Amino acid sequence: MAHPRDILLGAQAAGTQIPVCDHYSGVEVRMRKSLQLQAEMTEEFGACVFDVTLDCEDGAPVGGEAEHAALVVSLAQGAAANARVAVRVHPVDHPAFEQDIATIAGQAGHKLCHIMVPKVESVDDVIKAEKALQAAFAGHLPLQVLIESPAAVHRAFEIAAHPRVQSMSFGLMDFVSAHGGAIPSSGMSSAGQFTHPLVVRAKLEIASACHAHGKVPSHCVVTEFSNAQAMQAAATKASQEFGYTRMWSIHPNQIRPILAAMAPTEEEIEVASKIIAAAAAVDWAPISFDSQLHDRASYRYFWQLLERAHRTGCALPDESQVYFFSAA
Repeated sequence: MAHPRDILLGAQAAGTQIPVCDHYSGVEVRMRKSLQLQAEMTEEFGACVFDVTLDCEDGAPVGGEAEHAALVVSLAQGAAANARVAVRVHPVDHPAFEQDIATIAGQAGHKLCHIMVPKVESVDDVIKAEKALQAAFAGHLPLQVLIESPAAVHRAFEIAAHPRVQSMSFGLMDFVSAHGGAIPSSGMSSAGQFTHPLVVRAKLEIASACHAHGKVPSHCVVTEFSNAQAMQAAATKASQEFGYTRMWSIHPNQIRPILAAMAPTEEEIEVASKIIAAAAAVDWAPISFDSQLHDRASYRYFWQLLERAHRTGCALPDESQVYFFSAA
């Protein structure tokens, strides 16, 4: 059976192979709980629906960076075989950066899905991180980068073009702070971050740069972590209006709202499944569906929708399940 990934040119667009949610934790008890929750939700949904990123930048106590890196190694090595575990290291200009990479990537690189590098200002920072991974014999690991300043936003397209970069995230709070009071604190709120012109511009630049180079745009945090309604509204806006296909979670209560906001509707899944099934039946030649012409250009869209449905744990019709759960 021909698989849509093999047939449809460009079907592997940004975000089709990694979860839509990236969950951060840096305190030991929370890191352990995050890994346990990931295992439980993988069992529940039949797919790994969020990454767990173990945090060194905000998680490691000052002076205790080496000990925290060793803890992260232990947790990553003890994670389940099907777990998706990543690590946010210190910035490339931090004294602990090279030690982070040597220890974590060097000892647990085989268990990690990527390395997140914060405060990336230019492609030179990406190159430095890439060389550090190579020195640690972990050159296979993708890099995800955090864009947190006006200068970095200015260079977003150049950074996204680097082949090692898999995803770019927007660092909202540092971005606002970098403006020296020119952006009010409301620009960091769940509502204000979607209305202040400078913040909106930065988000759109990052999303556009990612889509131009086939990378994954990952949306920033929502600090009102106890407000599930605000979380889901922000995730919906980020996905439907700003072009983001992935989003950060900083509290377990934010994971399900992100999944719900990023997931296609039941009606969208049903239509996409029927169109892909009809296309496969005629070896991907053009078809008429509900009096509309469809060909490989629209097939890509509907296949990507089904992949997103799978990554968010949605139930799939039988004709589509075969692509995800069959060995054929």
